[in-house]
Amino acid sequence: MTAKEVIRQLVEFCHLVTRGYLDDLTDKDLFVRTVPGANHIAWQLGHLLAGEHQMLTGLGHQAPPLPPGFTEAHTKETAASDDPAKFFKKADYLGLMDKMKAASLAAIDATPDHTLDQPGPESMREYAPTVAAVLTLLGTHWLMHAGQFVPIRRKLGRAPLY
Repeated sequence: MTAKEVIRQLVEFCHLVTRGYLDDLTDKDLFVRTVPGANHIAWQLGHLLAGEHQMLTGLGHQAPPLPPGFTEAHTKETAASDDPAKFFKKADYLGLMDKMKAASLAAIDATPDHTLDQPGPESMREYAPTVAAVLTLLGTHWLMHAGQFVPIRRKLGRAPLY
């Protein structure tokens, strides 16, 4: 198995787990917070999608376009908002998630093996020092946030999944 095949499997698995945690939630559920000051899932999904878009384009790959105002709706400044009108519907987030995952898998496939240990984009080097590290984040960033979905699911009375 090659390094790119491992990264590809990692991205697939992280999206599978994240998707599983989202499947039975409603639009309203996306605005539940575990505690005051914690980010709700709607904001986190936008953050993840904007981040994946930034990572893909930072590596020079194509990323699906985000809707107008999408990135601006999911900044640190908007994280405290509980107004559903300022965010998107679950179906929108899931549709973008599927498109972004496909773009990420295509980016992994298109990345030459010999570039995996080259430096990552300057703006990401502190947390992703190499191209391989950035590609790995295309999955692990999702999984990190999926872990934050679990207490929200439990608060809503949803059964544990994994």
